[in-house]
Amino acid sequence: MSDRQFNKSRLELARLRRHYTKKALAEAVGLSVRSLTNFESERCDDVPSEQTLTNLAQELNFPVEFFFGEELEVPTADNASFRSFSRLTSAQRNSALAAGAVAFLFNDWLEERFNLPQFSVPDLSGFGPEEAAEILRSEWGIGDRPISNMVHLLESKGVRVFSLIQDTKEVNAFCCWKGGRLPFVFLNTYKSAESSRFDAAHELGHLVLHRHGDNKGKAIEHEANSFASAFLMPSQSVIRNASRVSTVDAIVKAKKYWGVSAMALAYRLNRLNLVSDWVYRSLCVEMSKMNMRVHEPESIERERSQILSKILDILRKREIGVGAISRHLQVSVDDLSSLLFGLATVSISGGSRATAKSSASLQLVK
Repeated sequence: MSDRQFNKSRLELARLRRHYTKKALAEAVGLSVRSLTNFESERCDDVPSEQTLTNLAQELNFPVEFFFGEELEVPTADNASFRSFSRLTSAQRNSALAAGAVAFLFNDWLEERFNLPQFSVPDLSGFGPEEAAEILRSEWGIGDRPISNMVHLLESKGVRVFSLIQDTKEVNAFCCWKGGRLPFVFLNTYKSAESSRFDAAHELGHLVLHRHGDNKGKAIEHEANSFASAFLMPSQSVIRNASRVSTVDAIVKAKKYWGVSAMALAYRLNRLNLVSDWVYRSLCVEMSKMNMRVHEPESIERERSQILSKILDILRKREIGVGAISRHLQVSVDDLSSLLFGLATVSISGGSRATAKSSASLQLVK
């Protein structure tokens, strides 16, 4: 191997991103578990040979050059908040966190070339979920109007939003902090548009309610869910527009006003005492029989990113595609594309240039 410095932590990150245990990866490339462990351990000087590294890179679908890059900041289980955390396997969690490290790297590249919005989300940790939702709507000048696009709103306030492609819906969404100052939200864009909007509001709840405290556990998740429900469906708006809604057909018709799922609206109606517990249970049974937990009726259009769409459009005009960016960042095209999936149109081709810098500002519409 050349004089370049092999980065052991990047090998571990690549392995975790691909859901590999040390044993499984070692078997796949014909290594002993001890050898692979030594390659990842900072306490050991062992590094893979050129052929071994080539085999590892091919198996993990990462460019060989990736393993010689500088140290990466990686979200940790301590500073990341996952929805449905209790149902996550460690492999699913670690893969999602590794995807977050690639997003951090990509965002650094973007910030060198574009003036992205600064973070401006208040700390409302001293308030309850319902009150915090009302305060935030007031501070942001939303009133009790429906929120037209949660992704646009988060982006306009400096929250970095990316996609999270997982082969399971157990990873609903998660948020984390880069450097303790910049929040990232990852949305599972395989879910329904309504569920993704609620996930975005749920993660916003964590950002405003749990910035300095524990972001794990059922009570914390309940607070974020309550915030999301109140933020997307303000009480006065629901009372004014859906106080007499009590059938599944009426709920399906009314839910589109707030851009939420039928289940979410039914829950909100019950929490506001607009439908009784008995009626709510009956609605849930009927909607479950209609498979509404899986297939949302009369679904709305999926929300897309303004920031990423505008940036990629600018780059396409400069003949810079995702392929060129991935080569510059020394990551796979698949990993970079997965961060954009469902949020922006991806152009893989587009020359090999990816170093041109720009100080362009991006105007966002909330």
